Amino acid sequence: MYKIFTSESVTEGHPDKICDAISDRILDAMLEKDPESRVACDVLVTTGLVLVAGEVTTKCYVDIESLVRDTIKDIGYTGIDSGFDYNTCAVLVSLKAQSPDIAMGVDAGDILDTGAGDQGMMFGFATDETEELMPLPISLSHKITMELAKLRKDGTLSYLRPDGKSQVSVEYSEEGKPKRISAIVVSTQHSEGVSTSQIYKDVREHIINKVVPCKFLDEDTKYYINPTGRFVIGGPASDSGQTGRKIIVDTYGGYARHGGGAFSGKDATKVDRSGAYMARYVAKNVVAAGLASRCEIEVAYAIGVSYPVSLSVTSLGTSTYSDEELTEAVKKVFDLRPGAIIKNLNLKKPIYSTTSAYGHFGKKDLPWEKTDKIEELKKAIKQS
Repeated sequence: MYKIFTSESVTEGHPDKICDAISDRILDAMLEKDPESRVACDVLVTTGLVLVAGEVTTKCYVDIESLVRDTIKDIGYTGIDSGFDYNTCAVLVSLKAQSPDIAMGVDAGDILDTGAGDQGMMFGFATDETEELMPLPISLSHKITMELAKLRKDGTLSYLRPDGKSQVSVEYSEEGKPKRISAIVVSTQHSEGVSTSQIYKDVREHIINKVVPCKFLDEDTKYYINPTGRFVIGGPASDSGQTGRKIIVDTYGGYARHGGGAFSGKDATKVDRSGAYMARYVAKNVVAAGLASRCEIEVAYAIGVSYPVSLSVTSLGTSTYSDEELTEAVKKVFDLRPGAIIKNLNLKKPIYSTTSAYGHFGKKDLPWEKTDKIEELKKAIKQS
């Protein structure tokens, strides 16, 4: 028996990703001036309009409208030919202070005693099937959309426009290892006048053949490139967007479970974000230590309470150790209190804009991607 698993990615010009980018730019701008800022910022975009709303408590001033326009410009919506213009779109801002009832549960004299900003459960995952310890379908999907954006911005494929998607279907062997790619889908916004055949040729030559390892491609791999034949109208002109609507793209492409909470626009006191980052950090270190080939972590919190109400560690049958042994080792090595997560991963820094597109996991230089607990885990597992 074998199975085929599919994951998708979207470019930074996708309407939902525009919103994520603006939300995280606002967060970073506030953290840069006031690291104690509390931010829960949502954005909606539609034809000719950007709406910024949410709850913010900060000591600094940020010019929200200018930041919104700069973000849209950087993404590439710089004229009417792309269907959206950073300079002429309307920008509405409705931000208010964080509820004191929520703040009461989060504020603490000692940062390590900080309570969770909300209840909920978060999942983290890692697998040894790629170098970055991410599932292959989402890893390749992100690489395709990143290359789409790169070739658009550097002028190699000047007819490309900001909106786009990719999708990769990977066939796995009976042992659960990636065997081949059965299908690749790429849909990219483009200018008038370019033929579908030209887009097909360029995407195959400049993107797929560059970023997808040839060992996974064969004569039976199917390619669907702009399968409708036309994608001129894109971005907010074709579809509205909202912050937090691409949570599966942001994480593991559906390969692992998801707690349901979005990340972008939230500071680290919101465990939707920091708890999921910590769960990835734990899972990645377990796999990097060779204790399992795959690892999934679930951690759950109650609002205003610092210690998790539950922790679950499973190797999905890929470890010589029991899930109970792995769980005990994780408890010995990692402090899962929100305050400890913020302190140990240094989450008050303005580092979030880089996460708003092409996934929050698998990227180098992010603190939750470190594998610095390998030796501690090996020692702890022997003592469990």
